[in-house]
Amino acid sequence: MYPLLASGTDTGYIVGVRADDYGLSAESAARQVRELQPNIVFLCSPNNPTGTGLGLDVVEAVYEAGEPSQTIVIVDEAYHEFAHDGTPSALTLLPGRERLIVSRTMSKAFALAGARVGYMAAAPEVTDALRLVRLPYHLSAITQATALAALHHRVALMADVEDIKRQRDRIVSELQRMGLKPAASDSNYVFFGGLDNPHEVWQGLLDAGVLIRDVGIAGHLRVTAGTETETTAFLEALERILAGRAVQPA
Repeated sequence: MYPLLASGTDTGYIVGVRADDYGLSAESAARQVRELQPNIVFLCSPNNPTGTGLGLDVVEAVYEAGEPSQTIVIVDEAYHEFAHDGTPSALTLLPGRERLIVSRTMSKAFALAGARVGYMAAAPEVTDALRLVRLPYHLSAITQATALAALHHRVALMADVEDIKRQRDRIVSELQRMGLKPAASDSNYVFFGGLDNPHEVWQGLLDAGVLIRDVGIAGHLRVTAGTETETTAFLEALERILAGRAVQPA
């Protein structure tokens, strides 16, 4: 979405560089900011599509590197509710950092993608400036009522998140057992590699009634954690495909 948003506002977009394992170190991130001197930096944590979270050292390094150019740093934490227990949020870095913005959404953990409601935390100067340019009717009364109802039932919804996290960790463990290479995931999906022909595997899963995502990265696929039954169907079908056995639709 970042390049699309930039295109829609006639803003130049520069792609940052990650390591071969799709990780991002504080040193590398800071160096890129110092060299490019961007107006705005987006840090996606957990990252899409790999699902890996960023350490707060990365956010701090990027923020400091952007001091000469007064770079605004936006940390996109759309999937943070799915992070492993104890994973710190960039929200803890807000005090004293007026150029830092942390964004969240209710589309993921609260299952409200259709409501299109999100929120951000930032210094008062930033939120005041955004009020000047936002659309006058950017959230309908129905959307706001839905969001409030979801917050009222957040305990039950977060229990569902914990179930999903357990299935995600189960997927990671089972993929490793099968000899595949899942990335460390702090989201509700698992990005995994080690596939000679990912499209063939994707098609085999589809034929078995299991739909996952081909994100277009060589040798990799991505699967979203679901219910225990759905996860079992995926794992059993995948193991049969890797073993070259016929797969029956789930």
